Amino acid sequence: MRVDVLLPQWGMGMSEGTVVEWLKAIGDHVDEDEPLAEIEAAKVEETLESPASGTLVEILLKEGDTADVRTVIAIIEED
Repeated sequence: MRVDVLLPQWGMGMSEGTVVEWLKAIGDHVDEDEPLAEIEAAKVEETLESPASGTLVEILLKEGDTADVRTVIAIIEED
């Protein structure tokens, strides 16, 4: 099953976030709650954690790109 990785909303005033760094690459195995990426929002860096265990099969937002909250930024294929 494919699981969408959404850009979360960490604070009430947060409307968008920027990918600072991907900590995993396409093809990497990830465990649920494992760090996937560093996201900058409202001048604060947060760690985006994986919503599921499986293989990272697609990254939709490159480092340096900005997206709105709840945008799909990656896809995990569950084991």
